[in-house]
Amino acid sequence: MFELSCPGKVCIKNDVLSGLTVALALVPEAVAFAFVAGVDPLVGLYGAFMMGIITAIFGGRPGMISGATGAMAVVMVSLVSLHGVEYLFAAIALTGLIQMSAGVLRLGKFIQLVPFPVMLGFVNGLAIVIFLAQLQQFKTIGANGELEWMTGQPLYIMFALITLTMVIIHFLPKLTVAVPASLAAIVIVTLLVLGLDLDSRSVVEVLRDMSGNAEATIAGGFPTLHIPMVPLSWETLMIILPFSFILAGVGLIESLLTLNLIDELTETRGQNNRECIGQGLGNTVNGFFGGMGGCAMIGQSMININSGGKGRLSGISAALFLLAFILFASSLIEIIPVAALVGVMFIVVLGTFEWATFKMFGKVPVADIFTSVLVAVVTVMTDLAIAVIVGVIVSALVFAWEHAKHMNAKSFINEEGTKVYELSGPLFFGSVRAFSEIFDPKNDPEDVVIDFYDSKVADHSGIEAVDSLAERYKRHGKTLHLKHLSKECKELLETAGGLVEVNVMEDPNYHVADDKFG
Repeated sequence: MFELSCPGKVCIKNDVLSGLTVALALVPEAVAFAFVAGVDPLVGLYGAFMMGIITAIFGGRPGMISGATGAMAVVMVSLVSLHGVEYLFAAIALTGLIQMSAGVLRLGKFIQLVPFPVMLGFVNGLAIVIFLAQLQQFKTIGANGELEWMTGQPLYIMFALITLTMVIIHFLPKLTVAVPASLAAIVIVTLLVLGLDLDSRSVVEVLRDMSGNAEATIAGGFPTLHIPMVPLSWETLMIILPFSFILAGVGLIESLLTLNLIDELTETRGQNNRECIGQGLGNTVNGFFGGMGGCAMIGQSMININSGGKGRLSGISAALFLLAFILFASSLIEIIPVAALVGVMFIVVLGTFEWATFKMFGKVPVADIFTSVLVAVVTVMTDLAIAVIVGVIVSALVFAWEHAKHMNAKSFINEEGTKVYELSGPLFFGSVRAFSEIFDPKNDPEDVVIDFYDSKVADHSGIEAVDSLAERYKRHGKTLHLKHLSKECKELLETAGGLVEVNVMEDPNYHVADDKFG
């Protein structure tokens, strides 16, 4: 069911004003990421508009903001530099098709496999990335034409305006919630700079410094249909396909993790697979309308949620305001001091970073702390997709190592002279060595029983371990019985053959994670 906003005029007002605040913050971000990707600023702005409005309407998470992002821009720059922007448009269109396929195939559920320490590292890493991105605004064009750090009075003014912005955002909600604090801070700081004629860089000055064009502007027209001008050939597909898969993966990981974060903040539940489809549709449209595409933006999403925007109307409003800036109000947006926008983003950083992480030291397993820090570091040093993959792999290895320790057995000789091993713990790739070391085929009696009542064969490695053990007993001419083993395991045993003793009344009915049954 599609709900534009929650019932009541207050919700509509909050969504619209929050959307305006987000749109103001989207402008410098979209421009900056366009330069990172090596494309024209309008390509970034169009990408932010189309991603924003399409995902707000068709996505699975009301209140979440999508647009041009740094995580995807750093992947795009190689393609643009090697083959040109037209190949980027083609790759973005294909990226969208891959993402929509993931949604149709219901692959969004696999984001639930991301452990909490990885999620924590993702949030902290992104907070650091957002903070580091703002440091670029402390640079200006020097006498030699190169970017250099601010010094003297411009730096002091920059710090003062950022501090004022953050103070307004922090304290205004204690006085009134009629206007989003971030929007009020931007307006107040802009009027202050204009009224006192302070030496503070504006959005348009940053744009011109980054582009090297003294006439650069964010003004433009409405996005128009643009079929990517690339050869329709196998060679073209081979060029864009690797980039498209990487962009699709980065976009979905960042979007779905941001969705989960907003779910926790709002205590509501988004739809992962619908979000995959919404993200994919947004990117495909971008590819055919000259935009750079993108994914969910944690910084702008946090601004939106903190400003009271929680419905789809907030995302739609943000996109429409952004388009209005491009079409009609570029001159107003261009005069906004960058210091005000940096102050807004610093507040986002403070709100995004999980400060409780520091309290966890000594209270949670060292492996969890290590994983969280590792993911944060990799996020900062490389990109989100690699960081999450590394985090999931490390968490899985830690899990396997810990559960491998749980494999043990009790053994005794029964009244018939048969040695019985009663296993305990899961048998999987991590515990097969401990499993094999339990038994002594050379010195065991002629008749041996292995009871799997308190154990479970979890994967094919476990099945191979059982099969190998049966071969060892067979070589010593001894009889091995396997009790309480699942039907699937017995069907896959190749060596045990007739040695398997079946107790239909007690055998469990669980399934083994094996490709032969997939």
